[in-house]
Amino acid sequence: MRSSAELSTATWRKSSYSNNAAGDCIEIADNIPGLIPVRDSKNPGGPAICVGEAAWAAFVGMVKDGPSLGG
Repeated sequence: MRSSAELSTATWRKSSYSNNAAGDCIEIADNIPGLIPVRDSKNPGGPAICVGEAAWAAFVGMVKDGPSLGG
């Protein structure tokens, strides 16, 4: 498990698809080896969900591929 001290060095970024109008965004940090922390951009001091790199890559791949009904 990673400590909150390690996340204090995280470099957070929003998706390039985000805009300031809606305000419903997540931010990720991709500068922590082996881990992708994810947080709510509206609550930067709040908790982060930490996901392994392989799980994050699979998630992003599914999002890029679009919806699927039963594979």
